[in-house]
Amino acid sequence: MPRSIARVVFVALALAAAACSSTKEEPYVERPVEELYNEAMNSIQQGLWRTAAKQFDEVERQHPYSVWATKAQLMAAYSHYEDAKYDDAIVALDRFIQLHPGNRDTAYAYYLKALCYYEQITDVQRDQRNTDRALKSLEEVVKRFPESRYARDAKLKIDLTHDHLAGKEMAIGRYYLTQGNQLAAINRFRVVVEKYQTTSQVPEALHRLTEAYLALGIVNEAQTAAAVLGHNFPGSDWYVDSYRLLTGKDLSPKRDEGSWISRAWSSVF
Repeated sequence: MPRSIARVVFVALALAAAACSSTKEEPYVERPVEELYNEAMNSIQQGLWRTAAKQFDEVERQHPYSVWATKAQLMAAYSHYEDAKYDDAIVALDRFIQLHPGNRDTAYAYYLKALCYYEQITDVQRDQRNTDRALKSLEEVVKRFPESRYARDAKLKIDLTHDHLAGKEMAIGRYYLTQGNQLAAINRFRVVVEKYQTTSQVPEALHRLTEAYLALGIVNEAQTAAAVLGHNFPGSDWYVDSYRLLTGKDLSPKRDEGSWISRAWSSVF
């Protein structure tokens, strides 16, 4: 689950915050930093994310030069994240990263920022800007902190994000096919085949290319798409459908060395 690591790590960030009994709010006077911090941690334990964020902000406001203030900045961002206030969380995380680039918790800050975008990935029928941002942020985690626990999880989410972006291209390509616009559809399926070769969308993309090229009478490209499909995904229903399309026109899968499809898959064909 996207939140699993985030929830585990915040415990480590809490330092040794001891449990404290809840007290009624009092008029503002400067309070001990430990008291303020533990009060915010109590709010987190109760799931009072918005309250916790405000309380962590108060830690920094009253004790800006303490070690607790640095922790509080990150915990406030975490609270915003759990409250689904992703924009607020991202602003707080960017600030933490800028102020503390060498802090040992900076890797977590980058990871949590990536999760803020990842949580906002919507279905493939909608705008994918957050998907693109999630991908870039996840890749940054892997690049900057390759040996961290965050990098391992980020790699898994990168694969899922690629699949999502490929799914968006497929949805648009299918729409163009229904409109009889084969050239526009081919452009979308081509993106999937060239850019997202490790995703689950590739077998259908190759079949749709076979279908679209046949409709345009571009036989060699249709045969090549089917041949690549059959070689890499021989047991798929999509290959069965492509094979049926070709044999229905007295054709068979056949690779054309000059095809862009062959060049794109030369390393795996």
